[in-house]
Amino acid sequence: MKKLILILTLCLGGAFSLQAQTEYDPELAEKVGADEYGMKKFVIAFLYRGDRVNEYSEEERAELQKGHMANINRMAEEGKLVLAGPFFGNEDLRGLYFFDVQSLEEAKALTETDPSIKAGVLKMDLKEWYGSAALPLLPELHSKVAKTEI
Repeated sequence: MKKLILILTLCLGGAFSLQAQTEYDPELAEKVGADEYGMKKFVIAFLYRGDRVNEYSEEERAELQKGHMANINRMAEEGKLVLAGPFFGNEDLRGLYFFDVQSLEEAKALTETDPSIKAGVLKMDLKEWYGSAALPLLPELHSKVAKTEI
């Protein structure tokens, strides 16, 4: 009985493996810039509380936040920012950006367009990351599940 279960498991695993391989879409892979493993390089920005946050009133920080959100939307519309979001809580690590760019320098230039960065309310640490090349497809899916736009 154990041999039968093992054989069935191996057969099913092989069938699922073959199914996954037949779903490969070379045009989509090329469109998203995937390598042979379906992966590519991105740059992640870790957003931290800036050193100057206490220099601004609550109203001024609210205005900076509006500019921060507008900047996020602009970078997303340009296809440079594929994922962004805050962390829960009130720690120094505030959020993440996932940039679809080829270099740290390009990501740095994008972060420097953020009013909260310019004001010192936020600061960023940039890291190169190797992940699924399908990540840029996420914004299209997100728009299908979001009732309200941020």
